[in-house]
Amino acid sequence: MARFEIKEDFYLDQQPFKILSGAIHYFRVHPEDWYHSLYNLKALGFNTVETYVPWNLHEPKEGKFNFKGIADVERFLKIAQDLGLYAIVRPSPYICAEWEFGGLPAWLLEKKEMRIRSSDSQFLACIEHYYEQLLPRLAPFELENGGNILMMQVENEYGSYGEDKTYLRAVKRLMRRAGIRCPLFTSDGPWRATLRAGSMIEDDIFTTGNFGSKADYNFSQMQEFFDEHGKKWPLMCMEFWDGWFNRWKEPIIRRDGEELAEAIHEVLKRGSINLYMFHGGTNFGFMNGCSARGTTDLPQVTSYDYDALLNEQGNPTAKYFAVKQMIATHYPDYPQLEPLVKESIETSACLVDKVSLFETVDSIAKPIESLYPLSATELGQGYGYTLYQVEDTWDADEERLRVIDARDRMQLYLNGHLQATQYQTEIGEDIFCKAKKKALAHIDILIENMGRVNYGHKLLADTQTKGIRQGVCKDLHFMLGWKQYALELDTLDGLDFSKEWKEGQPAFYRYHLQLDRVKDSFIDLSGFGKGVVFVNGVNIGRFWDVGPTLSLYVPHGLLKEGENEMIVFETEGRYQETLPLVSQPIFKIIKGENL
Repeated sequence: MARFEIKEDFYLDQQPFKILSGAIHYFRVHPEDWYHSLYNLKALGFNTVETYVPWNLHEPKEGKFNFKGIADVERFLKIAQDLGLYAIVRPSPYICAEWEFGGLPAWLLEKKEMRIRSSDSQFLACIEHYYEQLLPRLAPFELENGGNILMMQVENEYGSYGEDKTYLRAVKRLMRRAGIRCPLFTSDGPWRATLRAGSMIEDDIFTTGNFGSKADYNFSQMQEFFDEHGKKWPLMCMEFWDGWFNRWKEPIIRRDGEELAEAIHEVLKRGSINLYMFHGGTNFGFMNGCSARGTTDLPQVTSYDYDALLNEQGNPTAKYFAVKQMIATHYPDYPQLEPLVKESIETSACLVDKVSLFETVDSIAKPIESLYPLSATELGQGYGYTLYQVEDTWDADEERLRVIDARDRMQLYLNGHLQATQYQTEIGEDIFCKAKKKALAHIDILIENMGRVNYGHKLLADTQTKGIRQGVCKDLHFMLGWKQYALELDTLDGLDFSKEWKEGQPAFYRYHLQLDRVKDSFIDLSGFGKGVVFVNGVNIGRFWDVGPTLSLYVPHGLLKEGENEMIVFETEGRYQETLPLVSQPIFKIIKGENL
């Protein structure tokens, strides 16, 4: 069997080996497109694919595991191996990756006495149960077992979070106990503070760095750290950032392809590389991450295009060809091929049904009653929306309402009419509502969980618990007698379109699409406000008219010949009679953007 070793250089079967890797996250690409993306990586002249493994995808509920469909990491690795690609796998408990909660499952928040990413025995027990399911599936793909995995990651950028070496060693032991025998590594920022805190160099675990420019300087910092510990190791950038992620209301971030190609060449002169990302893909469902900024968390968009070498749908970009030319010029021994290109279609779907959320909510979720409102965590809810309902008598013609401590976005309705929309730091401000004195009024409060932070100290913050966390005040007192619905929207089978639709309320809109051929497309949502879209029952992600993206990518693997169903859940009271499908993504120009 083949053998991979880390000495003063990387060795594959005792021959020096330079790793040219690209990141493709199987969980961000439809399974029918895995071959397409992996082939295009091989066609670039690269020899390795890297992927994270998100814990929250594989154990969405505690003790309930998923390794099918888009979670079938074994199939992804097999396709890569069949194409002649080696693999770097990063099954660390935390991944960052601009992924919801950095890949940590939301159900961990239910364990209030537990400290995540630490040597807390409760946390380690949760990891162990997960690894007992995951790692035996990965072990057969190790190189020495006839597979293609070169090495695996212990923890991810831990030096930017903590320095609990007892925790790191415990994760390593769990990996070894589960049968993992390949070389292990950590990845951190390339400066001494993060390398010292997050690496396991004292335990002879290989150390890599993450950066996106200034390779000579950053590699020199890493080399100094190696020398300090007497290590003669090869240099590798585990994440060379060839683009960047995007957040709502902010300009699209771009990087020049020719400049990138030269920057990659600078890395390869001294070491090995993993391009982050080679194909970014899509944050399907509610899996977008969130950036922590002071008192505000800034959610990221559904598209994880990342301005990568392949665009969101997996087709080569100008950046791809710039890098391909650089490889052909300076590394002609790496064979290249012509990349694959997928076609897109343009068509439209027709509206056939619509129903207000408040009318059909009992058909899609069971009410949970309590004296005070419960947070999403207390409801056992990880993702999506939470609807709170209460009735109370009005003591004056105008009452002051305040939602106390809620996350992330709140819409308050009085007798079915929108009174206020508040977001994070605005929540808690006065809302003055008019109703008839002494009359019984009905209040609906829709809370959207817009995504948990994926990086930094705020992983521990109480803001990662969503929904209403304290209560709702009318005048100066908390209101009692709440009914709440956990709307994770895992299935929409119970939607009752025979019920009433009311203007200006959150609603579901069902569209039918007839296709005689199946290809990729993008749904144009510029005529809608905010919400999520389901294609043949699959949640393809969030949209929001604030931009910078105004469309959602639809992989051909979600469509079928004949009739297709698309359901838009829209919270702002905006919709269209037709749902346009277009061949290219649609953007909103935001000041400072260079498209």
